[in-house]
Amino acid sequence: MSDHHHKETFVTKYIFSTDHKMISKQFLITGMFMGIIGVFMSMLFRLQIAWPEKSFSIIEAFLGSHQIDGVMNPDMYLALVTIHGTIMVFFVLTAGLSGTFSNLLIPLQIGARDMASGFMNMVSYWLFFLSSIIMVASLFVEAGPASAGWTIYPPLSALPQAIPGSGAGMTLWLVSMAIFIASSLIGSLNYIVTVLNLRTKGMKMTRLPLTIWAFFITAVIGVVSFPVLLSAALLLIFDRSFGTSFYLSDIFISGEVLHYQGGSPVLFEHLFWFLGHPEVYIILLPALGISSEVISTNARKPIFGYRAMIGSILGIAFLSTIVWGHHMFVSGMNPFLGSVFTFTTVLIAIPSAVKAFNYVTTLWKGNLQMNPAMLFSIGLVSTFVTGGLTGLVLGDSALDINVHDTYFVVAHFHLVMGVSALFGMFAGVYHWFPKMYGKMMNKTLGYWHFWITIISAYGVFFPMHFIGLAGLPRRYYTNTNFPMFDDLADINVFMTVMAIIGGLAQLIFLANFFISIYRGKTAEKNPWKSNTLEWTTPVEHIHGNWPGQIPHVYRWAYDYSKTDEKGNYIHGQDFVLQTIPLKDGEQPS
Repeated sequence: MSDHHHKETFVTKYIFSTDHKMISKQFLITGMFMGIIGVFMSMLFRLQIAWPEKSFSIIEAFLGSHQIDGVMNPDMYLALVTIHGTIMVFFVLTAGLSGTFSNLLIPLQIGARDMASGFMNMVSYWLFFLSSIIMVASLFVEAGPASAGWTIYPPLSALPQAIPGSGAGMTLWLVSMAIFIASSLIGSLNYIVTVLNLRTKGMKMTRLPLTIWAFFITAVIGVVSFPVLLSAALLLIFDRSFGTSFYLSDIFISGEVLHYQGGSPVLFEHLFWFLGHPEVYIILLPALGISSEVISTNARKPIFGYRAMIGSILGIAFLSTIVWGHHMFVSGMNPFLGSVFTFTTVLIAIPSAVKAFNYVTTLWKGNLQMNPAMLFSIGLVSTFVTGGLTGLVLGDSALDINVHDTYFVVAHFHLVMGVSALFGMFAGVYHWFPKMYGKMMNKTLGYWHFWITIISAYGVFFPMHFIGLAGLPRRYYTNTNFPMFDDLADINVFMTVMAIIGGLAQLIFLANFFISIYRGKTAEKNPWKSNTLEWTTPVEHIHGNWPGQIPHVYRWAYDYSKTDEKGNYIHGQDFVLQTIPLKDGEQPS
């Protein structure tokens, strides 16, 4: 059925919707709200790092009377770092990115009416929303939110009496994450089934846009790795509440010997990082898939090495599950095992480099359309390469020892994962905003947003490599007790100023986004002259995507600038929709 003719109420259309397009908007708006919280937290603790002894009224206003005279205390600093990391990794970059664009694009780009299960799709969002509410609520418990770092290593996370942030805030963190994992698993299973079973006629796997390949493999990685984190969290709950000793042994608190025996916190590290490193690619692959589509469209060229790009996605997916030990080189790991993880870690650079080189080759001699989506996609390639190069240092067990738990690590993963994934998200929003809302975002504001954001991002994280190489430890709320770091104070001030500028620049994006929904220029059906199926649907949303028959597919998604022997466009224009049959004598790409 092409359309639903029953009358929809406000509740069924905007709240408990089963339409994948509306659910994608719900994921996006919720992810943006969580992103505002996460970025604001980073600005608060950057103030503390830059000016550790100075009083700030904004700190007391937002963090309460526990902050004496506007000076942040160590417990609150660690809590902010913990919740910032959790929100950005899981609630913004995982759910906000994959949840938004997997929901929006999978049915539209494969030629399906909707997801395989609209009800499961709705449940996936509402579990995500519930987990977001619980995570935000943990900020307001009396003892404070979880404070064991976003990796929540035992024993701080396993003993409620360890520090103030080990109490109710940690319990809420665990409950929130358990619900979040359930949401991710339901969504991932839905994405996998939809891609495998609901492709339209002619849509072979080798004709899928690279966005769909990225979302599909991301879902597979999630199904493989997220249950391991759930297991780790459940065992942690047992240790906290039921007296078990999975992660605890020989614990002393204030001179008291606790009864825990036989456990090991290293077991938790193994379980956590078995999800933690695939999580990097759960975040990155959707962003890379989006950039593949945006770069090809705006270079007016076929994506270079389509099958190699698919192979690199599959290679990254496999290798991501056997590199987790490089997070644990200083945990007492057997040196031989460390060399094994070094080998697999360096090996993953090969499919990553394939993607980077293929992006550059696609851009080479292209007719580049420098709109905001294209700029953010090129910015992603830049930060992906820059951050990836430092991964070679951290992936080597001998070199990692020198910079482990310094700001070098923070710089690396923020560039290669955080900034790159955010750039992919921004590129996706600018590119598919006309499909989501039927309006165009303001291009000038988009340019301002990009340039301020990329300059400030490099301004924060590029110098951070050097203070990390100088030995500055991460997660210290002040370095004033260590005179050897006094010379680095000015660099920290500079990075904080850049972080604040970058955070405020996101207000440009938010204003552009919400104003354009209501006052933006009305979008035409295919504003970017793109080939993929979503641009064949009406601008006005209908539940079912296409009126009448679902379109058939006759070609791959990247027939741009296709010419004959004389150099003339075969179809009279520089793009060919996937729904257009091959002409007599036309060779399939």
